Amino acid sequence: MKDYRNFHEMLKETVDKSAVRTAYSWYNEKGERESVIWSQYYDQVRQVSKSLMALGVNKGDKVNILSYTCYKWVLTDAGITTAGAISVGIYQSLLAKDVQYIVDHSDAVVLFVEDKNQLNKILSIRDQIPKIRKVILFKGDHAGDDWILSYDQFLLLGKNVTDQELQARINQTAPQDEAAIVYTSGTTGVPKGAVLTHDNIIFTSKALLECGDVCEDDQTFLFLPLAHVFARLCVFGALISGAATTFATSMDTLVDELKKTQPHWFASVPRIYEKVYSKVVSGAEAKGGAALKIFNWACAVGNEVSDCKLNKQPIPLMTGLKYKIATKLVFSKLQAALGGRVRWAASGAAPLNPTIAKFFHAAGILIAEGIGMTENTSFTNVNRIDNYRFGWVGLPAPGVEQKIDSDGEVLFRGRNVMKEYYKMPKETAETISADGWLRTGDLGEIDDQGFLKITGRKKDLIITAGGKNIAPSAIEGTIATSKYIAQVCVIGDKRNYLSALVTLDQENVKAYAADNNIAYNSFDDLMTNEKIVQLIEGEVARKNKEFASFETIKKISIVPEFTIDNGLLTPTLKLKRNVAVKKYEKEIEAMYPSK
Repeated sequence: MKDYRNFHEMLKETVDKSAVRTAYSWYNEKGERESVIWSQYYDQVRQVSKSLMALGVNKGDKVNILSYTCYKWVLTDAGITTAGAISVGIYQSLLAKDVQYIVDHSDAVVLFVEDKNQLNKILSIRDQIPKIRKVILFKGDHAGDDWILSYDQFLLLGKNVTDQELQARINQTAPQDEAAIVYTSGTTGVPKGAVLTHDNIIFTSKALLECGDVCEDDQTFLFLPLAHVFARLCVFGALISGAATTFATSMDTLVDELKKTQPHWFASVPRIYEKVYSKVVSGAEAKGGAALKIFNWACAVGNEVSDCKLNKQPIPLMTGLKYKIATKLVFSKLQAALGGRVRWAASGAAPLNPTIAKFFHAAGILIAEGIGMTENTSFTNVNRIDNYRFGWVGLPAPGVEQKIDSDGEVLFRGRNVMKEYYKMPKETAETISADGWLRTGDLGEIDDQGFLKITGRKKDLIITAGGKNIAPSAIEGTIATSKYIAQVCVIGDKRNYLSALVTLDQENVKAYAADNNIAYNSFDDLMTNEKIVQLIEGEVARKNKEFASFETIKKISIVPEFTIDNGLLTPTLKLKRNVAVKKYEKEIEAMYPSK
């Protein structure tokens, strides 16, 4: 596969090859699907680039995008990069003070915002972001303020910029020039801006195409936040292959739009798969009787088929016949809920519990787990559709080197590794060695075939008072497969035993309360109800059987849900462990009474 000089050259090849094919789709306010073909998209990208140039955006200038995932996000991002400027996404869920930090730290000169809600954040910090020349609204307008333009007004600015001027800018952009700064979601400390080059993006897009089952006839569905590099990778992978991407309107419309879109593949963080798994299993158990027996039988048959595929063995004739019946009676419903055409799904950004991966595989849907991080353009390893293991993150991409350091840390080297952290030379030197190895902070192991398994995070590692080293993520993932438990935070560093902060699955706990005549006025009442506490303790005790004795959870404390809004989750739904420990210090100390 050829190398490209810059992002624009990669885009142009797809446009030339697939000009009249659908590029992007979305659902309007009436729920109707709208779309653009690749040639239309390309013309609009050039419009955006010219308008940025008309605003005085030069090669190397930074431009912010503060918005939920949508077509204009991708269009604007491509226009910024084509004009030789640097795109800097900002999570729409961030508070105004956190937005201000990224706008200021990135030295951005222009800022795109999604709607009036996001604009209000910007207006509240207007005096603190003096470098911003213009704010451009994706939706609506803001009359009477020259600082703010509607998107249509913005697009008109470039009408006098010539094709020759734009082409000269494109020709100036080389592979090692900066294309994007992606700020980490910040589980600890302030966000760091990973500087990604055109070559980082091109190399990783090509690697994804070589490793994944991605075709130009494919339809994919995107709902992950585009300020996160995982979602950007999905966009780049679809772009280089010529596949069509449909954008979700919001998380509230996700289920309905997924069915309507009928994607061939999509990517998600594990939390979404966990919720689907919990809903399917709890639904079957709620029906009980014959329906539950059929469900359990189908799962057993599906597991047999899954094992054959995992071991690359032929499926016995009778097992195959039973699987067709199981699919018709049970698995087809799950497949239909995902649109009915899914060949595979991707999972990344956090560990996926092997039990959940196995369940989906038994149901006929392979979740190809992979790994990447902001600092390596979101991609180093992935399970292939014909070579995979559950609980492992697969083989490295071609051109990516991997090794385990003396302390167990996973290291990578390749063209996907970022250039630096923006304006943070000390942190850059601590993260990338002199000979180019990226320190990931992950602990792992590599087998003789090159498969990588992540065993935990260095910074999350719990060292008990007895000297046992414990990676909490696997324990948390196993306990969270209980249909009554939503989230888990394992505690135990320098302690004699492990304990856990636990949040409840509201739907299933309420159903349990109704079935067992447990009265309550609010969900908070259930969190402290003795019978519910006993239920959760029993669930944890049952999961403890899967752990070594020193890994078992001895005590729990039920707490409210971890959310982005209460500051306990990052925008990519990762737990801010240090924040949770500080917030629930009183509850944690109560689980460790002094002798």
